[in-house]
Amino acid sequence: MTRHKVVICGVDTSKLPVLSNEEMRELFVKMQEGDISAREELVNGNLRLVLSVIQRFNNRGEYVDDLFQVGCIGLMKSIDNFDLSHNVRFSTYAVPMIIGEIRRYLRDNNPIRVSRSLRDIAYKALQVREKLINKTSKEPTPMEIAEEMGVPHSDIVFAMDAIQDPVSLFEPIYNDGGDPIYVMDQISDDKDKDENWVDKLSLKEGMYQLNEREKMILNKRFFQGKTQMEVADEIGISQAQVSRLEKAAISQMNKQMFE
Repeated sequence: MTRHKVVICGVDTSKLPVLSNEEMRELFVKMQEGDISAREELVNGNLRLVLSVIQRFNNRGEYVDDLFQVGCIGLMKSIDNFDLSHNVRFSTYAVPMIIGEIRRYLRDNNPIRVSRSLRDIAYKALQVREKLINKTSKEPTPMEIAEEMGVPHSDIVFAMDAIQDPVSLFEPIYNDGGDPIYVMDQISDDKDKDENWVDKLSLKEGMYQLNEREKMILNKRFFQGKTQMEVADEIGISQAQVSRLEKAAISQMNKQMFE
């Protein structure tokens, strides 16, 4: 089968080698005995793994060359730390490390800067969240995470909101085949306050069709201006549940208002 030539960072990806499991094992043994050339072969023989991982980040607007280079750093770290005695496939070990390296790069190069201390709290909160899920088999609330970490729950709320991906003003939020509605179309303007009463009536009319919890969430989010984490903390569910309920409610309202 003929492969299409794609050049990334000067590398012709159609000519990248593929190593068998046995070849990988032999090279790891040689590398751990001090053979530098074996490490280089391992890197070159696993570049396709990096290519498969960076495809997950194609929609971030980042240069493919940059993501590839960062992914290669994750690959080299995984090669240097891989332990043959664990009896797992190298790709199983390497992929999470490559993804982690790329995510760190994206976080550190985010145009909206978040302080290191706030990021540290957020990442520790994510670890505690996973720990509590494994322990209780349910999604913990921000208050439960805060109690486990011994920090004010407001710090958890601010930290988790701070690491959320920013949304473009030009991201479409509704499209029925005609002109799409963008995020920027939903931003209020005090100068037009008196002209927006019809829209507000339509919005309130659409909310009448929702259940009480959905109404409460939309009211807190869009009329009181609260974040998803703040809403989750107030009503005792997770931020992920608030997000799902919010999206479902908005989708239902869109169908009713635009039919």
